[in-house]
Amino acid sequence: MWLVLWIVAATIIIDQLTKFLVVKYMTIGQSISIIDHFLYITSHRNEGAAWGILQGKMLFFYVVTLIVIGVVILWIRRLDVKKEKLLVIALSLILGGAIGNFIDRVMYQHVVDFINTYIFGYDFPIFNIADSALCIGVFLMAVDAFLDVKRDPKS
Repeated sequence: MWLVLWIVAATIIIDQLTKFLVVKYMTIGQSISIIDHFLYITSHRNEGAAWGILQGKMLFFYVVTLIVIGVVILWIRRLDVKKEKLLVIALSLILGGAIGNFIDRVMYQHVVDFINTYIFGYDFPIFNIADSALCIGVFLMAVDAFLDVKRDPKS
């Protein structure tokens, strides 16, 4: 279980520290170029979910996030960390990301976003470390499921 605690704690600490720095040192809308035409740090606030959907539906996000946190904790507790390490890592990232954004929603009624990327000319929605952890966690879950099917095609 130490692996889970370290991943969750590191995710939350890095997420909250980077958000704190953006809030403290940048004004909303301010943008700093890291790699021109590709990566910027842009101070943004989001009262919804990805792509700004469900703006202002805080009660919905509180309930859904608490359910996700509870389910992920129960799921992790049932796993054998040594045998299912990839899935444990994936779920730990999801848990840390969910908690990171939940902290923002409870404290500020919005989520602080700041990673702004342009991929092949597309201005991708601005996101944060918690969002990244969630996406990486979901990707690793898919990899784990693929590897399980490859090991046992009958499952």
